[in-house]
Amino acid sequence: MSKLFSRIAGFFSNRTFVGLDKSGNRYFTRKEEIDGILKEKRWVEFKGEQDPTSIPVEWICWLNGQRKIAPTPEEMMELEVRRERVRLNAALLKNEEEERKAREGSKKAVSSGKVGGPDLKSFIRQFPSASEGDKVERESDESLKETHEEKEKPFPESSEPTGSGASYKPGTWQPPS
Repeated sequence: MSKLFSRIAGFFSNRTFVGLDKSGNRYFTRKEEIDGILKEKRWVEFKGEQDPTSIPVEWICWLNGQRKIAPTPEEMMELEVRRERVRLNAALLKNEEEERKAREGSKKAVSSGKVGGPDLKSFIRQFPSASEGDKVERESDESLKETHEEKEKPFPESSEPTGSGASYKPGTWQPPS
């Protein structure tokens, strides 16, 4: 029982105030010897309701031991200013995107007389016509014949590469067997 009482008394008397965040949460630390090893314990005392989501990221990192030094008030102010600047930039970009979409939407509505919808002509243009498709098939057949002829040529006996590089064809080299 006395051990428990001394531990509770040590908890309150042996703590060191480290800092305060903008929500009013207070952060503390104390050194404690556990199994002959001196360890640092860190904790937060919430102002009002215990809401873990009110703890800033920098203080969470300090509590978890990812930071050795607690965040300073100056650092917290700089980070808050940076976060606000990012929020404003995101809002500005969102507004610009909405304006651009509104302008594009009004142009489409005026030119076609329709309200939105897919543009089928541009979709169909993606695919080759029948004459273009035949041309593509002929080209691919010719390239297949060339690669087949190259495979039938015997490989030189030497395992050292030969040639000047102009005759190099990707994917044709095979290791000596």
